[in-house]
Amino acid sequence: MKAWSLRAPLLALAVSVPSLLTSVAHAGIDACGDIDVEANAECTLEVEAECELQCEPVSFEASCAAELHASCDGECDATAKGSCETSCDIADCEARCDDVTAPEFNCQGECEASAEANCDAKCSGMASNGEAEGECRASCRATASAECEGSCEATPPSADCTAKCEASCEGQCTAEARVDCQVDCQSEGYAECKVTAEGGCKGRCEEPEGALFCDGQYVDHGGNLEECKAALKAALDIEVTASASGESECSDGSCEAEGEASASCALGQAPASNTPVLVAGLALLGAVLVRRRRTH
Repeated sequence: MKAWSLRAPLLALAVSVPSLLTSVAHAGIDACGDIDVEANAECTLEVEAECELQCEPVSFEASCAAELHASCDGECDATAKGSCETSCDIADCEARCDDVTAPEFNCQGECEASAEANCDAKCSGMASNGEAEGECRASCRATASAECEGSCEATPPSADCTAKCEASCEGQCTAEARVDCQVDCQSEGYAECKVTAEGGCKGRCEEPEGALFCDGQYVDHGGNLEECKAALKAALDIEVTASASGESECSDGSCEAEGEASASCALGQAPASNTPVLVAGLALLGAVLVRRRRTH
């Protein structure tokens, strides 16, 4: 079979497998610093120079929101407002739940979809400072995820649609009752949190495995990378992949990057029989191999 090559100024091996749990908008992943991750997120490991470029304040909004939500939880303990629970459209929710032609109904996904619509309305244009708006959205979404999870976790999959929709409504309304307090409380801690996160991010960039980002947001896994990867796979069916930057050349199914990192890949052809089969297409099936470029 004829070998072929590919040269490009930037090689990014970043493939995420579409989630089978498409009804879940977000999920707080405990093993990944309890960060909220989109069901169709793209999660990559970055190293060295390219990695450090991503260690910027905007990349720490999600991880800081998860951390700050926990610290503000005791202060922000308002209960669901009766007016909200009264306005929840249980009948419409039950209709979606009973629809056998739709994807499997998920209490937390239903709850978060409604709660986060309120986040967009609340935070949009709240300040001329885009950073403040981003922090507001991150805080609001962290609150929605936590309250929806807390309300829905006691409702088993075998529960009827009425019970699932009531739990979804309760979580949505609790999030609505607590979000103003959470946003205000968390806003006071972002500056310090981002400084700490930046140091941790740059430190990870120097490690052989690199720093983990999901849709551009830094994931602070606390040194338990393999557990975080496994959790992303189990919760959202997301594969963590390697990213290689710099000019690269591919031949016989192997790519060598001339930038900060290199990774094995198979691009459109099967490797030789004595070559370890690491990937199918561009997906690495969770086995991330990143090694630093040797300098001469």
